[in-house]
Amino acid sequence: MQTRKLGNSGLEVSALGLGCMRMSYNVNPVPDKQEMINFLHAAVDRGITFFDTAEVYGPFTNEELVGEALAPFRGKVVIGTKFGHDINADGSHGSSGQNSRPEHIKEVAEASLKRLRVDAIDLFYQHRGDPNVPIEDVAGAVKALIQAGKVKHFGLSEAGAQTIRRAHSVQPVAAIQSEYSLWWRTVEDEVLPTCEELGIGFVPYSPLGRGFLTGKVDENTIFDTTDIRNRLPRYTPEARKANVVVVDLLATIGKKKGATPAQIALAWLLAQKPWIVPIPGSRKLERLDENIGALTIELTPDDLLEINNAISKITVVGDRYPEDLKQTTGR
Repeated sequence: MQTRKLGNSGLEVSALGLGCMRMSYNVNPVPDKQEMINFLHAAVDRGITFFDTAEVYGPFTNEELVGEALAPFRGKVVIGTKFGHDINADGSHGSSGQNSRPEHIKEVAEASLKRLRVDAIDLFYQHRGDPNVPIEDVAGAVKALIQAGKVKHFGLSEAGAQTIRRAHSVQPVAAIQSEYSLWWRTVEDEVLPTCEELGIGFVPYSPLGRGFLTGKVDENTIFDTTDIRNRLPRYTPEARKANVVVVDLLATIGKKKGATPAQIALAWLLAQKPWIVPIPGSRKLERLDENIGALTIELTPDDLLEINNAISKITVVGDRYPEDLKQTTGR
């Protein structure tokens, strides 16, 4: 398995990580726990060392699953988790949505340490910005946790460039996690240049467009009622029908390379910068193996130019989020 370093942090991980959210959250029916533990063990066997979870996934159940599954590999794997939501101890959501008050961050860290069964959290992201707490206070709280030996690295999710700079001035940021794929490239404008300047790694979530870029989703696909894609403008049947041109492009390149659309989508991301580590989510071994296969695909400068030229002529239909979800995404 190839490895990559997340910026200047010294944090080295497998070149492809694994998003764990849908192993126990936002999916119906919830997969069998033992099957997911076995799957996570298989991922480690294949060389995956970077796993992504969050307290809000469940809440709490995803961290518990990941903690139990990866306990035998302590010290050999890197687990990223997240704080920043207003969640009560019983798992119910509080009234404020976001909560990054320093005292709350400390409480979340202590609880996540127990659920993950680790002595220190490898990578602790602020999940979403809190308009009521200055980012300097957030960074300071995580800095204190790092000094106490309870956290190793600080990250931000869906943060804008200025927020990244302000946080980094207090506590060096190891990684930014935001959505990035061939059909959502907004981070290229300001966030990626900021990461490059400051020596920060970048972790794209939804690198396969929540499944759409695999070619396995079309306008006739019916999502379960719990699926967030039901709420996203980009995944209406009309938008999916229009956006199939993106998948067609990936398939065309894939035929030349003997690769699937998903593999080309991941290979394209990996080719952008050596400090980018995508975290596609998967729950089936055949999909995991397909994703890992992207690491063997080399896209030449001519391939990348062809892809960029083609995608520049395509207008992707549908917004990434509805208005009520945009306010927390650093846009």
